[in-house]
Amino acid sequence: MKTLPDVEFLNYHHLRYFWTVAKEGSLRRASELLRVSQPSMCTQIKLLEASLGESLFRPSGRSLELTEFGQVIYGYAEEIFMLGSEILSATKQAPSVRTLRLQVGIVDSFPKLMSYEILRPVFEHQPPVQLTCHEGKLGDLVSQLNTHRIDVVLSDEPASPGVAGKVFNHMIGSSDITFCAMPHLAKKLKGRFPKNLDGAPALLPTQNCSLRRDLEKWFESAGVQPRVVAEFEDAALAKIVATSERGVIAVPTVVASEAVERYGFVPIGRTKEVKSQFYAITAERRFTHPAILAITQHLRSAKTRTAVLKKSVKSAIG
Repeated sequence: MKTLPDVEFLNYHHLRYFWTVAKEGSLRRASELLRVSQPSMCTQIKLLEASLGESLFRPSGRSLELTEFGQVIYGYAEEIFMLGSEILSATKQAPSVRTLRLQVGIVDSFPKLMSYEILRPVFEHQPPVQLTCHEGKLGDLVSQLNTHRIDVVLSDEPASPGVAGKVFNHMIGSSDITFCAMPHLAKKLKGRFPKNLDGAPALLPTQNCSLRRDLEKWFESAGVQPRVVAEFEDAALAKIVATSERGVIAVPTVVASEAVERYGFVPIGRTKEVKSQFYAITAERRFTHPAILAITQHLRSAKTRTAVLKKSVKSAIG
């Protein structure tokens, strides 16, 4: 009779104790919730740390704080017990009713109006998809992608080859740029585009953004120098500030008409020499998640609508 090779198994009781302490933020509250003594719970968590080979918590005053390794394990535990809850729910309903989950990371500088347009099919997907959006810096979101806490990252620049782990950049679209301002400010700008940008107050992306670097090169080639009033990583915040007449903003042309309608801007000029590119970044070479596949199909069918949108913006600019 053949003997089975030794296989390491994770003790899910220990993992649940750890997860509950991390979630509750207190050993006392976790012990009360699970009806397990604090010394016993401490022992079980120590055994989990020993099996994993690293500490999960570190002291922080009178409370416990997750270590960096503990944060990673907490993310996995969150998914494990969430799936466990779904398994119990699935036994009480038809298999086709089970809710899919999609975790999307969105880079701070990614246009919010574009985010919604890209994610629109998720809300209409059958079977239903529970969408969770996380916003942050590209590096942080890619790290979560590598630990499978996020399924896809939407970014206005590709992940560089130097990022940790192996990821794949899928370009999902591009757009030229339209400059917008509130009507009162737009009337004050002198000359025809692009000369009306020279000396004009401007709300621009931060220096670490590829769009900002491209804009600076174009300003130089066009012989104009806007007066930078403020810089933003969050494009949505830049739009809000622009509504108070603080400066001109640059928005992707594909969402310019919606920005005009929503915020009351007027287009003051458009350049095809600067492009804003949009990427879906995944940990897999090919899309496999049903909701992500639906998004890509939607984007392919949206080419005609995008062309119409560009045409309407062009006619508005004159």
